[in-house]
Amino acid sequence: MGPPRHLALLPEGGARRVDWPVPFADGVETLLGFRGTATVALASGDPFWFGAGTTLARRLAPAEWRAYPGRSAFSLAAARLGWPLETTACFGLHAAPLPRLRPALAAGRRLIVLLRDGAAVRAVAEYLCAEGFGASTLWVLQALGGPREAMIEARADALSGAFAHPVCVAVEVHGDGATLPLASGRPDDWFDNDGQLTKRPVRALTLSALAARPFEHLWDIGGGSGSIAIEWLLSDATLRATCVERDPARATRIAENAARLGQDRLRVVTGAAPDALEGLDPPDAVFVGGGLSQALLDRLCALRPGTRIVANAVTLESEALLGSAHARLGGDLLRLELSQAAPIGPRRGWKAAYPIVQWSVTL
Repeated sequence: MGPPRHLALLPEGGARRVDWPVPFADGVETLLGFRGTATVALASGDPFWFGAGTTLARRLAPAEWRAYPGRSAFSLAAARLGWPLETTACFGLHAAPLPRLRPALAAGRRLIVLLRDGAAVRAVAEYLCAEGFGASTLWVLQALGGPREAMIEARADALSGAFAHPVCVAVEVHGDGATLPLASGRPDDWFDNDGQLTKRPVRALTLSALAARPFEHLWDIGGGSGSIAIEWLLSDATLRATCVERDPARATRIAENAARLGQDRLRVVTGAAPDALEGLDPPDAVFVGGGLSQALLDRLCALRPGTRIVANAVTLESEALLGSAHARLGGDLLRLELSQAAPIGPRRGWKAAYPIVQWSVTL
């Protein structure tokens, strides 16, 4: 069982041939229906690097399958171009949105991107141009490792022609588009907002207190613009986050901010905490940026031991809640006072922001 292009490469024999349908997921149940019969599933390259192997192995018992990996499309592309894979960013975007590329777009970076079809090649070029990287060099590699292999080189802003599947695109990024910084506390203008935004210096301190570790799950309560949850996800591909926001317009904006920065895996829940927390996967860390109440603190303090909680307060009422929680449960209580230089007539002076009280604790 495999794609028609793979089956066509096989010599004639007595085996039954079954075309794998599009989309890929539709063929999984067909394959599982052959349980008990000797069956071969054909897939390109290394099935466990952005390939079909993970999906199939998850559905089969260990004794039911054996994999014979070949050269991956990434290895073949790197071999054609002479690129070191250890410093090349690799993406499998067969069914994923192009903004997944956004964090990697920086002049000088090299990317290899697997795509679903020939039409997606032009979409990649258009996306690079829209983000200010139209000067990037593209190598369109078609049917790598097969008899129809072909490679075309062009600038993103001058790409033309039609392309055939299977296809991948290698990109050497050039241009003056904005580069997303690697450190936490990204500039505020990366996040569309209506004023409800954890500002850059406080966000950096908050993310430091949250202290993300691989495979952890964050609850971001009172998400505002989603900046905390999005930066949490930017830290590592294994991280998960759920953003809870009571205002529907803000919830929509959070999802849009996440998608634009390639973090579409962020889950956004519209509702007010603590009620909206019911049924969510348990967190490893929690940030409260808005909607702080005694009922919410009581709910969070009942979470499993080891959960990390970070809460920021601006109002006197919220500050009193955190002071009381700190007296009962310990942790760290910080008062953050920030000032920024601003004009005072012909001179300059310090303009103070509202002080912020931050409580952090491990249950």
